[in-house]
Amino acid sequence: MRHLREAADEILRGISEAMEELDLSQVEGMLEALLRTRAGRSRVLVVGAGRSGLVGKAFAMRLMHLGFDVYVMGETITPSVGEGDLVLIISGSGSTALPVTVAGMAKRLGARVLAVTSHPDSPLGKAADHLVLIPGRERRAREEEYSSRQMLGEHEPLAPMGTLFEDACMVFLDSVIAELMARLGTSEEEMRRKHAAIE
Repeated sequence: MRHLREAADEILRGISEAMEELDLSQVEGMLEALLRTRAGRSRVLVVGAGRSGLVGKAFAMRLMHLGFDVYVMGETITPSVGEGDLVLIISGSGSTALPVTVAGMAKRLGARVLAVTSHPDSPLGKAADHLVLIPGRERRAREEEYSSRQMLGEHEPLAPMGTLFEDACMVFLDSVIAELMARLGTSEEEMRRKHAAIE
């Protein structure tokens, strides 16, 4: 169980550090964009590939509980987006083909793009109207570095691939929901009434 405990410690430490590094002006811009969309009765489309997409689905569910007109890309009931709508794209690398393509299409349709990423200079970061930076694992070590790292006492992170970004992103987006609840004056009981009764 040593790896389990060490991985948990590393993940929790990574999330805590990521939250400390948040640029609150970026977060305020995200909150304002979301609230403006809700007030204008526009749509929010949440986009993410793979595990980032799962994080996005969880966030979209909570936005729905708060009364947002929100959809997840790829679902059969998702309508078209256009002028005034907000496309929220989650991608740690900011280079994954699908999110980058969606950002370009959204801009052409007149929607605003809000990116949550670790890389502001990525194609997604450059295409976004607004972004929030969530630090994640910076790079994957090359195989030939292994011996050198061992001699220096360094180890490969126990959280593989994009795990730190995705976990930190989940905590961040749940925290955004708490802030939105406060600003909208919405109680948990009100949210519960919008929760699925059949499941």
